[in-house]
Amino acid sequence: MSTRALDALLSGVALLCLLPVLVGIALVLRCSGEGEIFYRQERVGRGGKPFGLLKFATMLKDSPNLGSGLLTLKDDPRVLPFGRFLRRTKLNELPQLLNVLLGDMSLIGPRPQALGHFEVFPAHVKAELVKVRPGLSGIGSIVFRDEESLLSVPGRDPERYYREVIAPYKGELELWFIRRRGLALYLILVALTIWAVVWPGGVPYRSIFPDLPEPAPE
Repeated sequence: MSTRALDALLSGVALLCLLPVLVGIALVLRCSGEGEIFYRQERVGRGGKPFGLLKFATMLKDSPNLGSGLLTLKDDPRVLPFGRFLRRTKLNELPQLLNVLLGDMSLIGPRPQALGHFEVFPAHVKAELVKVRPGLSGIGSIVFRDEESLLSVPGRDPERYYREVIAPYKGELELWFIRRRGLALYLILVALTIWAVVWPGGVPYRSIFPDLPEPAPE
C-alpha cells in the first residue's frame, strides 16, 4: 500500500473516530475566547503551491501582528486559556487531518512552513522540501516538540535563534527524512508521533535513528 493510500485511510478513520472530540472542542471554542473555531493560515505545499493549513483557534485573531509575530513562545500572552490546553496536548493540530484527507498534506513529512519561515531555509533545502507533501508530523516535529521553550530562554532573541539555530538544523532533519522516506520510516514516525503525544517526556529518537544529523554548536 502506498503512503498516500495510507494517508487517506488513516486520516478518514481518525476523523470518524475523533468526531465527538472535534465537536466538543468546537463547542468550547465557540463559547469561549473570541468565539473563533478554526484558524486558517497559508503555508507552502508540494510544488511550492500555497494551501490553507487548518488548526483549532488557540490565539487572538490579530496574533500575527502582535508580540513575536509568527513565532509562539512559552506562556505567550496571545494564547487564549483553552488554547493553552489544546497546544500542550497538540489537539489544536487535529483539523489538519482534513488537509491530509484532501491531499494537501501527508500524515508524515516536513512540517509546512509559512512563507516567511520557508524563506529562512537555504536554497538547497527549499528545493527538496517542495518535492514532497508536507506532514502533520515528522522527524522535525518530534525533535522540536518543545520549540516554544527553546525560543523562550531569557535573554534569547527568538527570531534570531530560530533563523540561525533552529531553522538550519530543522532543514537538515527534513533532508534526512526526504532522502530515506518510505513505508517503513512512515510507519515508525507515525508510532513515534503517538508516543510523543501520549508520553510527552521525550522520545528516544537518537537511539532509534543513530544516523540523524547532529545539531551545529551554538
